[in-house]
Amino acid sequence: MKPTLLDRRQLLALLAAGSAGSLLALMPGLARAQAASWKPTQAITYGIGVAPGGSVDLYARGIKNALETLKLVNDQTIVTDNKPGAAGLMALQVLQRNPGNAHFLGTFHTGSLAGQVTGILKADMREYVPVAMLVEETTLVAVRADSPLKTAKDLVDALKLKPTAYKIAVAPLRGLNTHLAIGKPLKVAGVDIGKLTIAPFRSSGESMTALLGGHVDVVSATGPTVVPMALAGKVRMIASAAPERGTGPLAHVLTWREQGVAADYVSFNGVLLPSTVDAEQIRFWEQALQKVAASKEWISLVEKSGNKPMFKGYVDSYRYLQAELKATQALVAELKLDAQ
Repeated sequence: MKPTLLDRRQLLALLAAGSAGSLLALMPGLARAQAASWKPTQAITYGIGVAPGGSVDLYARGIKNALETLKLVNDQTIVTDNKPGAAGLMALQVLQRNPGNAHFLGTFHTGSLAGQVTGILKADMREYVPVAMLVEETTLVAVRADSPLKTAKDLVDALKLKPTAYKIAVAPLRGLNTHLAIGKPLKVAGVDIGKLTIAPFRSSGESMTALLGGHVDVVSATGPTVVPMALAGKVRMIASAAPERGTGPLAHVLTWREQGVAADYVSFNGVLLPSTVDAEQIRFWEQALQKVAASKEWISLVEKSGNKPMFKGYVDSYRYLQAELKATQALVAELKLDAQ
């Protein structure tokens, strides 16, 4: 299926204008939309492309709850539908089967873009509409509290000597964002990442369970699954892939850069719509999600999980999608992860 967002001429006009208003003037279906503003008239299905327990699931359910609590969906209900498998393809196929129907939402995540580049996700994310991004995620490296690894340097030194020394958990598959977030700094530090023992799990929640059970030695995962275990004293956070040190529960977690490794990796989390939705459908969800992003409950949820609440609408989300695909292609080639 050919991407349906904007052709090259329209995109250049949008980039020159640099505003959501100019974007909406370019979107197909505007004449129909001008007659009446769109709003949901039936139950909304929110497809989540991972198993329950990880950050993608946590934030999707948080968005769902906020939309209903703040009464932003015209008194309609939102049904969350976890469809793990095939790197998120099962959930994306629901959107694919419902073009132009904004009663269907999906998860927009950096991991999906990584999956597309590595070939793990058999889909083209440009065929969907990234209506908003609401979370800037920090990927952390965690070990059990009794682990001999105290710092990222300890991990690097051990893996330089023997790349198979520790079993590293990622989720939900090799070659996605949690893999890239640890593979990039280890590569920069001089580790032969092609020889690492990588153990993929269906969700980061399962990765943490495996860590606590002694089945793996190291976990690469985002804040929501790591921070609670760290606050409980069960795991130790030894590195953050963020460009800058975090706040709250992450205030004392050193970044890779602070530990002498010039690398970082940032993920974003948001919401997708099916292809061919019109301007008013985009406008409705963009405005609703902006209100979610500004709510105290949402901000508290994200900050408590160790991540950063934020909001970028369709224009910025679309630009990010295009830029991240290009950047990830370069990163995957450099790390040679596309061959795994």
